[in-house]
Amino acid sequence: MKRLGIGLIITSLNLFAANIAIIDSGIDYKHQELKNNMWTNSASKTVDADGTTYQDDTHGWNFAESNNQIIDYKYLGTFSSDCTKIFDVQAKILKGTATEEDKTWYKAKKNDPEFLKELQKFGNFVHGTHVSGISANQAVKAELVGIKLIATEPPGAAEVTKFLEDNRVENSDLRVDNPMVTMFLTMMAERQATMLTTTGKYVGAVKSEVANGSFGVSATAVKPIVKNLVKQITGADPTEEELTSYTNFFVNEIAKGCLAFVGAAPNTLFVFAAGNDGTNNDMIPASPANVKTDNTITVAASNGVASLAIFSNYGEKMVEVAAPGVAILSTVPGDAHLAMSGTSMAAPFVTNVAGLIKDGNRSLTPTSIKKVLMETVDVKDFLKGKVTTSGIVNKDRAVKAAELSNTMSLEAAITIAKRSVADESANVWNTRTMSEKDLLVLPLPSLF
Repeated sequence: MKRLGIGLIITSLNLFAANIAIIDSGIDYKHQELKNNMWTNSASKTVDADGTTYQDDTHGWNFAESNNQIIDYKYLGTFSSDCTKIFDVQAKILKGTATEEDKTWYKAKKNDPEFLKELQKFGNFVHGTHVSGISANQAVKAELVGIKLIATEPPGAAEVTKFLEDNRVENSDLRVDNPMVTMFLTMMAERQATMLTTTGKYVGAVKSEVANGSFGVSATAVKPIVKNLVKQITGADPTEEELTSYTNFFVNEIAKGCLAFVGAAPNTLFVFAAGNDGTNNDMIPASPANVKTDNTITVAASNGVASLAIFSNYGEKMVEVAAPGVAILSTVPGDAHLAMSGTSMAAPFVTNVAGLIKDGNRSLTPTSIKKVLMETVDVKDFLKGKVTTSGIVNKDRAVKAAELSNTMSLEAAITIAKRSVADESANVWNTRTMSEKDLLVLPLPSLF
């Protein structure tokens, strides 16, 4: 596994490089390793997305708070040092260099509710910048467009309460099976769909060729929110069967809205994270991970090239490829670096490769880029039945195929690249020193 390091290796295939949208929680555009990769709109221009203008969108747009601030710097320096220390200690445990004191501290912190609450906010703050560092690796000319969709402090349950108050309907005979529940779930899903569609139009307007989406909801993760909504409407807890039914309905409604989201930018390849629940997306709904179109691809996380990460979602139908997602070192706000794990880290690895493929042959469409990614993987037995291709994305082979396709058919280029470029070497974190189930993996950021 090629881990990102301090001082990202920078190369470029040619004069042109991909415009990459980072749809996330914001980017530290002042970071020394990112500032030269930021898309910059000239002061005299505004982006017009289907009749909507975005004034002074210098490096992108904040759709979470409707302004041009793609990161909220007020949070910088406000978190305890333990928020970074826990990831550093985790890396030491994986490398086999941690002391017993380190391990004891790590275990205690993982079971500290107050710390975990702070860590969730910290995770949202650094998430987009971390994803950006992976996406820009080895692409000196790549232009990153910051699209902040996730608030640093998601509203969560409080949003559900406010939503119900704002849309109150008098009904003294609400039951768990009352259609009022599905009506409210539909309204919430439609509100998210509206924001996503607006975001998609912006992605298209700035002409992003690749967009990374390391965010989303799964039925597993959203169940507590749905349960709270049902209880507030009906005054009673739903049965497990009812909760599963309502939750699946909600996530599937969100997925419908995501079709408009990706459809608003047909010339963009959207790369989505599969999710961190360790569940099968073929069986349990997830969005936007389960949105299947010609310009989408969904990514599971692997531990190097050795195994599927235990936390990673998978699905032979719904998840196309895998990529490294365990202890990936990348950029975080304040000119810092941190090793983090998740499908959130695997997706931008593929986004990065997709951008390099576009650099290799500027004429390739999203469908063609997806084809190159899927047909140049390293096939692994442990991924059979887990992802569509049974493979891990091979950066060098994919880029080779793209370059060759300038002078021959794409099929011929892929065939030659498969013969001439070897599988990635088995460089992997030593998980024998730490059970993978003990890895600290933050959930995918969500609008809810």
